[in-house]
Amino acid sequence: MNDVRWSVQDRYHNRIYLTQERWEHITEPINHPEILDYEGHLQETIQTGQRKQDAVNPQKYRYVKQFNDLVEDNTHIVAIVLFRFTESGNGKPISNNYIVTAYQKEIG
Repeated sequence: MNDVRWSVQDRYHNRIYLTQERWEHITEPINHPEILDYEGHLQETIQTGQRKQDAVNPQKYRYVKQFNDLVEDNTHIVAIVLFRFTESGNGKPISNNYIVTAYQKEIG
């Protein structure tokens, strides 16, 4: 976790982080470069957006929040977060929740 770009707490008191590697992947021209100028919106989406658990993978959550200033006809920021655990030095589980991807989307 040494390349953490930032971390925030969601409305359910879960600490969620974004790594530099994931940020670079998300904002690559072939992926979702439109999110580059909306990093603050992404943080806000995690902090106050609606969260829904994936039906197939219970460790995956989709965070969504509406904004009025996104590019093109997009209306929402969507972030996919994986909830995992690592083990501390004394064998206790430590939450390890991180953003896998994020993008803008038009949701009617």
